[in-house]
Amino acid sequence: MPAVSGGCLCGTLRYALRGPPLRVTLCHCRFCQRVTGSGHLVEPLFNRDDLRLTSGAPTVYRHRSEGSGKFIDLHFCATCGTTLFMTFERFPDLCGVHAGTLDDPACIVVRPETAKQVFVASARPDAVLLPGLNTFAGPAMDAAGRPHVPRVHEAPHIVGRRDG
Repeated sequence: MPAVSGGCLCGTLRYALRGPPLRVTLCHCRFCQRVTGSGHLVEPLFNRDDLRLTSGAPTVYRHRSEGSGKFIDLHFCATCGTTLFMTFERFPDLCGVHAGTLDDPACIVVRPETAKQVFVASARPDAVLLPGLNTFAGPAMDAAGRPHVPRVHEAPHIVGRRDG
């Protein structure tokens, strides 16, 4: 993967990533809907050491997860309000980048072997779930770290449809 960079809307904050994403999460939880102001968050997860700020210093908002009870730190621009990435008390070696802040969001490829869709029970009724991906009604694992059993749709699936 070539060098990846991104930044906030106003350009005050810039970052670079030195390695490829470990995986990509498409999250439909209410937290991610509120953070993005959208229907879901496309969140490539990177090794935290692979993220380097190249200009500016973000402001951090600390939020306690309703699910795990652990803290999530949102790193955002105090000037324009863009949330660039999240870090996690539960997963201290990871950072979740908001894909929309990448200079080229298309550089993040969503593939069945490295991506999953979570919290689809909270998804908008018009949300389209991608085929071939592990899909979970809630989180992919329980609080103890045990994986839940995924569902995989063979074709694009509209959440509000009751026929499949």
